[in-house]
Amino acid sequence: MNLSSKLYLLYRIVKWRLTWNRRDINYKGAVDNPKFISARQAVELIKDDDVCMVAGLAGNQRISVISWALIEKFHKEKHPQNLKLITPGGQGGRGRVPGTLEEWALPGMVSTLISAHHETYRSFLELADKNGVALQCIPQGLIALLVEAQSKGEKYISTETGIGTFCDPRVEGSCIMDPTGENMQLCEVDGEKLKYHLPQINVAIFNAPAADSEGNIYVKNSATICESKYAALAARRNGGKVIANVGKIVEKNAAEIYIPAENVDAVVVNPITEQTGLYPHINYSKDLTVHPQSDLDYGIEMIRFVNRVAGITPKRGKKDFVLARLGAKILAQAIHKGAYVNIGTGLPEEICYNLYKNNCHHDVKFFTEAGAIGGIPAPGIFFGAAAAPESIVSSPEIFHKTYERLDATVLGFLQVDNNGNVNASKKREGAQGFVGPGGFIDFTSVSQNIFFVGSWMTGGKLKITDNSISIQAKGKPKFVEEVQQITYSGSEGLRKKQNVFFITHVGVFILEKEGITLKYVMPGIDIEKDILNFSPMKIAVADDCQEVDRSIISGKGFTLSVV
Repeated sequence: MNLSSKLYLLYRIVKWRLTWNRRDINYKGAVDNPKFISARQAVELIKDDDVCMVAGLAGNQRISVISWALIEKFHKEKHPQNLKLITPGGQGGRGRVPGTLEEWALPGMVSTLISAHHETYRSFLELADKNGVALQCIPQGLIALLVEAQSKGEKYISTETGIGTFCDPRVEGSCIMDPTGENMQLCEVDGEKLKYHLPQINVAIFNAPAADSEGNIYVKNSATICESKYAALAARRNGGKVIANVGKIVEKNAAEIYIPAENVDAVVVNPITEQTGLYPHINYSKDLTVHPQSDLDYGIEMIRFVNRVAGITPKRGKKDFVLARLGAKILAQAIHKGAYVNIGTGLPEEICYNLYKNNCHHDVKFFTEAGAIGGIPAPGIFFGAAAAPESIVSSPEIFHKTYERLDATVLGFLQVDNNGNVNASKKREGAQGFVGPGGFIDFTSVSQNIFFVGSWMTGGKLKITDNSISIQAKGKPKFVEEVQQITYSGSEGLRKKQNVFFITHVGVFILEKEGITLKYVMPGIDIEKDILNFSPMKIAVADDCQEVDRSIISGKGFTLSVV
């Protein structure tokens, strides 16, 4: 990326930051059609006790003007009250960015938050710790598929997904906390499966690029479309209301209509409505959508630059780069050309970047839970989108594809235990310690190859030279006797004969019937002192345990290939 491109992006970041509180909830454009109303008028459609489904993921498809209008109404009238808010993935701002669903966390306005990923909803978590809201959690893919099911008049989905995890009522259940004591469960045992459901959706709200003057909705040049169509159809079937927040008015094009006007009650057009963070629909990013002028290389560098400058993604250092090279090597050795691969947040994104830098991204097909297929998955504020995607489908469609075929998934972890269970959803007790799994449980339920990547310990200090790694100060072990919460069931993985790898700074471990086995060790690591005596977990050492190639540590002469 050249200097002029960086200066232009800095300009956009500064402008976005200076104007992100700017709002006009009375704006409604100049369309002579009663469907076209202001955000302030649209929220009058939302009543006490409604079940609101909001499509979107991370910074994509934010319904900011609707949120601001709803919040204003509640402050003035104390209504609507006791809403149930369904949002499959994280759409909060971690207490930092305005215009997210996190701002719905007002005492009395929302009684229950149903999501798969709660960490970004900091205000909701704080409210939950004060007994002000109930939290429910089931896998992201199943939320998307349940929305689709409601659009067809179906209520339940029975599946093996989630067996043995915290969602399983025999382990914990979907209710994370409930101040009323009702402890509603969205998951129940159904013979050898689990049966999931959602409350009946009667308000659907989504963001889309455009509408025509009749109220037909278009998604051309979206970064994501998530559950928009199926949320609208579900609310319609249930006798509810559909609110579309769009960025612009376009001429009617029957071939490109995504949601017909007959399935929309209100269209809120507003020029500040965003394609994704930094980019309004009226000035969208070509590199985050299917577009003949999209540029993969520029898109990737733009995404990384914006996240770095905005402080959205963590600063990476030498130890992260070593772990990313190791993870990329193990992944490349285990998969084949044409493999369908999902990449999780955090360090897995660095593994993906390594594949790209080594020109291996052409050999696999990446996709995101929001529906972007091909290209390179985007991290940070753009999570769910992709740089130069080949196609963009809905979340239900991508999870159908996932359940049909997923060759590999690369995910982070917080803890691993003796039984091969993984905790990726709970940092500590209390609502503010709950992260949520996102699509983690869906992906690990069906993938043949699972790669968990993370640091060997919390805290501590590593010394990295060109030839070796050594532990200078011990931290807190992440390989433990028993995890705080089961997000992945080791026993289920063994039953399904999944290939499971745990990639850390000290080496690579695999899941076997006897437990966790060290398969590869980093140069400089003392197996007895640094691994076996350090970890409270019982760890076996493979008879053919090998030393990791030193090029992974130094990066010198490091190569990758997918066969």
